[in-house]
Amino acid sequence: MNELSTQPTNNLLRPHNWVDLYADYLFAFALKRLTDETLAQDLVQDTFLAALEKAGDFKGESSERTWLTAILKYKIIEVYRKRSRLGSGHLNNEAVKETEFFEPETNHWQQQHWPQEFKADGNDPLHNKEFNMVLQNCLKKLPPLWFSVFTRKHMDEDNTKVICEDLNISAANFWVVIHRAKVNLRACMQKNWI
Repeated sequence: MNELSTQPTNNLLRPHNWVDLYADYLFAFALKRLTDETLAQDLVQDTFLAALEKAGDFKGESSERTWLTAILKYKIIEVYRKRSRLGSGHLNNEAVKETEFFEPETNHWQQQHWPQEFKADGNDPLHNKEFNMVLQNCLKKLPPLWFSVFTRKHMDEDNTKVICEDLNISAANFWVVIHRAKVNLRACMQKNWI
C-alpha cells in the first residue's frame, strides 16, 4: 500500500477531486511559466503529492485551488533557481546584442529599430492565440535566467526584491537581465509577429 494513502487527510480538502477540478488549470499555469509540457505535467503531479503530504497544514483560509497554485508556484520557483544556477544568462545563438538596436554614443534607438506597435486584436480569440504562441516561442529563446526573471516579474507580478532573493541575484543584475530580456523579446516579436 502507498505510504501517502495511509496518511490522514484534512476534512477541508477533497483530494479525490483535484485532478478533475484543478489539473488543467495547474497545467496551463505551469506551462505558461515553463514552456515545457513534460516538466509542467511533472510539476502538477508533484504539486498533488506535496499537497497530500501537507494536507494537515491546510487551514481553509484560501480555496483549494489557491492553495494548490501556491504549492505549484513554489515548485516553479525551484525550477527557476536550478536553471539560473545552470545557465547564468549567457546569450544563446538567437539572442540579440543591444548594440544592434542602440547608437553606441547616445544609447538612443537606431531609427531602423524604433519600436513598432504590436497589433493584437483583443476581440479576436484566434488572433490572440496566435500572438500568444509567438510570444511563448520567443520566451523559449531567452537564456534560463532571463526567462525566470521576466516571467516572475511580468507574468507572476512578483516583487523585485523577492525575485532577487529567490534567484540569488543583485538588484543591479536584475535590472540588466530584465532590460536584456525585454530587448530580445521585442526583437523576436517584431521579427515573428509584425
